[in-house]
Amino acid sequence: MKSSRSINEERKWKILSSEYLIRRPWLTARRDVAELPDGRINDEYYVLEYPDWVNVIAITEEGDMVLERQYRHALGKTCYELPCGVIEAGETPLEAAKRELLEETGYAGGEWREWMVLSPNPATSTNLTHSFLATGVRKVDGQHLDATEDIEVHLKRPEFVRDLLADNQILQALMAAPLWKYFYDLA
Repeated sequence: MKSSRSINEERKWKILSSEYLIRRPWLTARRDVAELPDGRINDEYYVLEYPDWVNVIAITEEGDMVLERQYRHALGKTCYELPCGVIEAGETPLEAAKRELLEETGYAGGEWREWMVLSPNPATSTNLTHSFLATGVRKVDGQHLDATEDIEVHLKRPEFVRDLLADNQILQALMAAPLWKYFYDLA
């Protein structure tokens, strides 16, 4: 059963005022005063503004999944993840996904399709994450990392990745969801 009209703007709040509390390249926060549909006023609602993100389930020509391991400071853990990043100004989600895969892992090519779109937290965050499935990718270059990136590339069999998910070893929800969908739909 498909419900293609379940996401809409019914019961939308009216923004009475907004005040930016911080505007930095990686953190923008504002406080809204909003009127609810029944007339009540919420005078202290906080919203985090981020650019949209991408991540990629990349499968090599040999059938391995391209994963990354990197330290995540807020959690204090080194984790397996999908190649991912921010959509730069002027890029489409697909262009950003292809760029991030190449920059972070050196893999490119293959067949690409949008896999799913998720909200990190629709209650407090403005952005979306566009997930892609790329099959038949191959190593074409080395890594070209940003100055603050420290990423190890790992090729893993799909069974290994499914076991990581089952053992709660992929903690990033925006990566776990498209991987669960992959194993539900295709594997």
